[in-house]
Amino acid sequence: MKNKGKNTVPFLSVKNLTSESADLYIYGEIVDNTDWKWDETDVMPDDVKSVLDQLDSLKTLNIYINSPGGSVFAGLAIYNMLKRNTAQKKAYIDGVGASMASIIPFAADQVFIPSNAFLMIHKPLLWTVGNATDLRKAAEDLDVIESGMIDIYKANLAEGIEIDEIQRMMEAETWLTGTEAAKYFNVEVIEAKQVAALSTHVFKKYNKTPSSLIESPEANDQQDLIKLQNELDLLSL
Repeated sequence: MKNKGKNTVPFLSVKNLTSESADLYIYGEIVDNTDWKWDETDVMPDDVKSVLDQLDSLKTLNIYINSPGGSVFAGLAIYNMLKRNTAQKKAYIDGVGASMASIIPFAADQVFIPSNAFLMIHKPLLWTVGNATDLRKAAEDLDVIESGMIDIYKANLAEGIEIDEIQRMMEAETWLTGTEAAKYFNVEVIEAKQVAALSTHVFKKYNKTPSSLIESPEANDQQDLIKLQNELDLLSL
């Protein structure tokens, strides 16, 4: 069960900050801006803006991502903020870049993914209630949102790949290892690494989540260590 808590950002942290470079870690679910967080791992656009405001005029920004995705609008806001940042940006998908967290890395000039990490793409989802008119409007909104996502994927395709193929993969909810992702997108595969599995309910709404991403006690121990380190890092900002 999630714990309600004041807006904090322990899973959005900055490390190795110098006068010219910094490492930005986005390790959590992407959620809309609110006054409260139901889970301390959530990452809001305001969190990212607050951090970027402190990292003005850097020459290099390394972005490390391990996220199940989340809110489409929050994810696009984070993508656009990072895209506007003038630093030379390198994104690393440490463990999982799923759903909207598959969009955010492409704000960088270069994207790196370990061979054993995952990139997941799918059509945008929306929970809504209402009459037939409301539902038709929701479907139209989803089409517009999807077109924006497709434009970002299209700008980052590997040579020889057509966007129609990506659209079919989105329809099917497709999970790609780092090695597989490099066949479809302009990403560079790097050496496999071990990263704590994400403790999140978000994976439950996906249909094809790989079994290797299922939460384990060992993963929780690793995640607690990451949380502690990130909290210490934030004290230095």
